[in-house]
Amino acid sequence: MPHLPCCWRRNVAPVDYLLVCSVALLASALTLVTGFGLGTLLMPAFAVFFPLPAAIAATAVIHLAMNVFSLGLVARHADRRLVIAFGVPAVLAAFAGAAVLRLLAGVEPLLVWHLGSRACEITIIKIVIAALIIAFALLDLFPVLSRFTIKRRLLPLGGLLSGFFGGLSGHQGTLRAAFLLRMGLTKEAYIGMNCVCSVMVDVARLLVYGIAFYAVRTTGPQDGGVSTLLIACACLAAFSGAYAGSRLMKKITLESLRIGVAVLLVLSGVGLGIGLL
Repeated sequence: MPHLPCCWRRNVAPVDYLLVCSVALLASALTLVTGFGLGTLLMPAFAVFFPLPAAIAATAVIHLAMNVFSLGLVARHADRRLVIAFGVPAVLAAFAGAAVLRLLAGVEPLLVWHLGSRACEITIIKIVIAALIIAFALLDLFPVLSRFTIKRRLLPLGGLLSGFFGGLSGHQGTLRAAFLLRMGLTKEAYIGMNCVCSVMVDVARLLVYGIAFYAVRTTGPQDGGVSTLLIACACLAAFSGAYAGSRLMKKITLESLRIGVAVLLVLSGVGLGIGLL
């Protein structure tokens, strides 16, 4: 492994565990209900304490582990025929999107601006995805448009779009939620289908990207990686959050879920379009 700067050679303090595990718990509860949010929130929490490659790798591990755990909580609500119609095209398109990402790796962003020490990049891909997300979300925020639904025969098209752009940028959760929100599903079917499809696309992306963790030593923070114990604790926190989200699922109404997801989609779309995400 390349020698890392000495500034990353640090012990994991209790505050590290508190921050990362708190974010993992809250974000996983949100993700189980809405279908997106864990990676967006958890990766920056890891990045506060560890090098970016280690933060991305750790987030990927926890994201997949949480989704697999969530299958046992909500997968029974997913309609198998709908999952196949949407999920299979999404997986195939995710392979294509991830492959295109490799080809576009050297393309310069349209604009780079800085928020403190963080560089925020605005790219054509992010703008296109942001526009799609916001367009779908606005359909739920305006009463005149809220009755608009997408026919189930268009599920494969939705899978292709969300899978391709998800493989290309990693934002498959927001695109999938934006599309499925218009399908007229029950809240249980929406949450279950989101979870099953998320696992399918996660596995596909990891097969193309490669398991990023191979490049990150997890023997301890003194080596510049994220400690195995911290990842294990974050996974347990994510499992707890997913369980809490499954309980919350019984209390929320379909209308509050629809509006809440739409608002989060708009915020995600704006953040993505201006380079924050």
